Amino acid sequence: MKTLMQLVETEEQLETMLATPSVQDQELMRRLTGDVMILGAGGKMGPSLARRAKRAAEDAGIDRRVFAVSRFSSDRARRELAEAGVETIACDLLSPEQIKKLPACENVLFMAGRKFGSTDRSDLTWAVNTLMPVYVAQHFNGARFVVFSTGNVYPFVTAESGGSVETDAPAPCGEYAQSGLGRERIFEFFSREHGTRCLIFRLNYAVDLRYGVLVDIARKVYEGQPIDLTVGSLNAIWQGDANSYALRSLELCASPPRFLNVTGAEIISVRRTAEFYAVRFKREALFQGADSGVSLLSNASVCHALLGYPEVSLDDLMEWVAHWIESGGVNLNKPTKYEVTNGRF
Repeated sequence: MKTLMQLVETEEQLETMLATPSVQDQELMRRLTGDVMILGAGGKMGPSLARRAKRAAEDAGIDRRVFAVSRFSSDRARRELAEAGVETIACDLLSPEQIKKLPACENVLFMAGRKFGSTDRSDLTWAVNTLMPVYVAQHFNGARFVVFSTGNVYPFVTAESGGSVETDAPAPCGEYAQSGLGRERIFEFFSREHGTRCLIFRLNYAVDLRYGVLVDIARKVYEGQPIDLTVGSLNAIWQGDANSYALRSLELCASPPRFLNVTGAEIISVRRTAEFYAVRFKREALFQGADSGVSLLSNASVCHALLGYPEVSLDDLMEWVAHWIESGGVNLNKPTKYEVTNGRF
């Protein structure tokens, strides 16, 4: 086999890979002070991030508590985190009274947010993305925050531009993106007014073998479904690398806040990606629509300069996705909807 990941056949093996800390993660834990809390840890990315943080501390020989906070609709997720040494707390982060019961923590990764379903319940989307941050920032006064955000706050740009950079003016399209910018502004307010140290983590798109933009394209080719070319380019990053960047971003928090684009180094052609999988699967790639010439793209050169390039290359990631699909790997059936251009999710 070309790569280690091609040997992964089960979710257990995949989760282990995502949660295995890098040497840089371990070094961070030796320098960091205080415990770590992950708010909104019950989503797609949170569990592996929590386990990675705990393992990084253990591998570094550091006795550090790692808390995972979520409503925890899944007992299995909570049990598996506990087995890994992560302390779980069930909490509705829209309840100020419940938030007040959370222990003080010096390092907070804020992952809670709402995207899909925003069109049907825009009020809930705004509450989760802008009201919840107020409660959290008030309670964890003095903590440093890595605040998960999205490249959707940027305007659509051409591939030739190289992607939006952190100093570009936001131009969010649709209520999800607008409320995402609202979340950023809430934390920026607390950072400027109260000295809260923050890093705004603008991520797109993290790829697990069970979901992600490359998975969306590959599965459509595999299943003979047409691929919409309206959005002709995209970014992607292995979720394990995104996990590592998130942890190590704790050392980059500042007041006023720092903004950081987090993704891979390449701008990826949707058509060429589909054609790769067509050859790989020995199937025809079907297309519909025409490339609009603009896409949501981020330039992560600042991230790579500060934290290093992703450990997993795009070539390996594409091959890993293909192997996972061919071998019947689990699919979470949670499409990214990267092809949406009107901001309605």
